[in-house]
Amino acid sequence: MEQTHYEGDELKQDPGTAVPDITEMDQRILSEIVCVQITPEEMHKIIMPVKQQPHQKTVLAVHWHPEYIPMELIKKRIENTFPNKEQELIIPTQHNELLTYDDQYHGAEIDCYSRGFQRKVQLLLHCRLEDPDRAGVLRSMLNHTYEYRSSQLFELLDTFMDPKWEDYLQLAAEGTGVGEEVVHFARVQTYKLYRLLQEHKNSISRDFLKNKLLRDFIDGQRHLYPDQFINRVQVFVKSVKKIVKANFSLEYFYRTSEVIEEARSLGCGIVVPHPEQFWPILLCDYDIDGYEVWNPQSREYTEFLVNVINRQNKSRSRSQRPLLVFMGDDAHMGEKIKDPTKIEAAKYYREIGVQPAWDDLTIKKSLIIGNFDRRKVMNEYKTRLDG
Repeated sequence: MEQTHYEGDELKQDPGTAVPDITEMDQRILSEIVCVQITPEEMHKIIMPVKQQPHQKTVLAVHWHPEYIPMELIKKRIENTFPNKEQELIIPTQHNELLTYDDQYHGAEIDCYSRGFQRKVQLLLHCRLEDPDRAGVLRSMLNHTYEYRSSQLFELLDTFMDPKWEDYLQLAAEGTGVGEEVVHFARVQTYKLYRLLQEHKNSISRDFLKNKLLRDFIDGQRHLYPDQFINRVQVFVKSVKKIVKANFSLEYFYRTSEVIEEARSLGCGIVVPHPEQFWPILLCDYDIDGYEVWNPQSREYTEFLVNVINRQNKSRSRSQRPLLVFMGDDAHMGEKIKDPTKIEAAKYYREIGVQPAWDDLTIKKSLIIGNFDRRKVMNEYKTRLDG
C-alpha cells in the first residue's frame, strides 16, 4: 500500500514512490516552466511597477535583462516607473545576446575568461550600430558563449545520471547531510527532465536552458510531495550545482582581451559589472570605460570602489579618458510574472533604472570628489558611444 504524508489538510505522496516514468503531470510542469505566452494578468504585472519614482528625472540603465518579456511591455513599465523623466540612456544587456531597447543602442553581457587570474568574468558591452551587419563577428562570439554556457545545464544533469560522477554526489550529500532518499529523488527528477528536454528540444526557448531549470522542475513537484522534503532536495541540488560550476572548464570562453578587442573595433563601450566578485580585474588595466560600483547583489564595497576609481583617474595620463562610475540595477524581467510562491525576492524587487546608491549620503562625498552623478555619467557615456 502506498505510504502518504500529511501536511496540514493536504495529502501528499511518499517521495520513495517516485519513479522515472514520465507522467502527464511532468509534461505539464515543464510546459508551465518554459511557457513564453503572457496572460492579461501577467501583462498588467509587467507594465505596473511596485513603486513609482516621480522625482527621478534622469534614467541611466545599462545593466538589465529583458529575458523573454516583450520590449514594448518593458517600455510601458519604464514609463510608469519614471513618469517625469527628462533624460535617459536605457540599454538591455541580455546574457550573451545582442539586443536593443530603442533601435539606437545595442547591448549584451558576455562571459569571458581572464587567464591572468584564471577566473570567468563578465563584461557589459554597449554600442551604437548604424549597420548591424558589421557586428557579425561579435554576434558569433556571443552565440558561441551562449551555447557553451547553456551546456552547463547538461553537465549538471549528467552529474546526476552518469555513475562516473558519483563522487560529486557523495560529496554534496555529506556536505548537506541528506540521506539516500533525497539523492534517489533528485536522480529521478533529473532523469525525467533530461528525457523531457530531449523530447521537446526543438520547441523550448533557449532562454530556459539554464541550471535553474532543474530547480524549477523540482519545485513543480511541491503539490505532490512534502514541502520539507522538497526543500532538502533543493539544498542538495544546489550543492551539486556549486561543485559542477567550480569544475566547469573556462578554456572554451573567449579571453577577456579578445572580447575587448572585437568590441572596441565596433566602437563599443565596455563596463565591468560585479567587480567585487573578482577583485583582480581592478588591477588588470583593461581598455574599458568604467566599473559598476553598485548592484543589488554587489553593494558591500560601493564607497571603496568609487574611491579606487577616483585614485586611478588621478594617475591616468591626459591622453586617457577617465574611468566612469556605473550602477547596475541588474533587473530580471522574467521575475515579474512568476508565481508569488516561487519568486526570488532579491530579484523580484529590482527595477530598471532604480539605483538608490546614487543618492546615498554615505557614498555621495566620494561621488562628488570624482565628479560623478547620473546625468554626468550618462552624458559622457553617450558621447563615447556616439563616437
